[in-house]
Amino acid sequence: MLEAGSPPSEATITSLARVVASDPEGADEAFELVATMRDKYGQAPRLRSYSPVLAAFRRTGEASKAYAVEDHMAASAVSPEEPELAALLEVSAKAGDAGKVYEYMLKLRRAVGCVSEETAEVLEGWFRSEKAAMAGKAEWDAQQVKDAIVANGGGCHQLGWLRNGPWMVQRVTVAADGECGGCGCRLASVDIDMEETNTFADSVSGLALERETKANFSQFQEWLEAHKEYEAIVDGANIALYQQNFSEGGFSLGQSSWMLL
Repeated sequence: MLEAGSPPSEATITSLARVVASDPEGADEAFELVATMRDKYGQAPRLRSYSPVLAAFRRTGEASKAYAVEDHMAASAVSPEEPELAALLEVSAKAGDAGKVYEYMLKLRRAVGCVSEETAEVLEGWFRSEKAAMAGKAEWDAQQVKDAIVANGGGCHQLGWLRNGPWMVQRVTVAADGECGGCGCRLASVDIDMEETNTFADSVSGLALERETKANFSQFQEWLEAHKEYEAIVDGANIALYQQNFSEGGFSLGQSSWMLL
């Protein structure tokens, strides 16, 4: 193709990388193909370009090289999905790198709602390992943990492993009401974290600025900033219009007054 003056496409390079990566000695060469496709041929690598490379380093257990692949993915604005995160988790677990295992577990939590059987086995393998039993802080600030849980939506403190010792690993079912069949506790609802909250707020602001006059909305934002103690702001007019059907266009003043009280 090159001799004929026809540069390869991303799909062609990815296919070649997949073939090369299948060879026990080909992982480094496969990564080189993917990592240089932009500079050599002007092609942007995609998720499918990196997957066979990560799978190859997963088989060889070369954690540092797998991390280099993820760094290149980030530089190319490509986010790993479950198969790629499972590969990174496994090489981290085999290397005994508790910090990296924790990092990829958090990324996996954000990326997927339910893991596959293969990924579940990777997680179980880590928690049954001696390295997992040894990982963890002996002391921590309980208030800091509580504050972090609230800030992260109630699902995870993201402060690393707390306490150490062997883990009890078992598969259980969760009832419709959230009760765990293993410990009998009821699982808590998880809210969006602060990053997601800010993203949502920015999106709402953007929509409001499109529909309202900028000056009016800016004044409202300033008012909100000055009244941070309020936990909720009620739109009385929309409440009064809720489930109303007045042909004249009016609304229920009584309903609005009652809701505001």
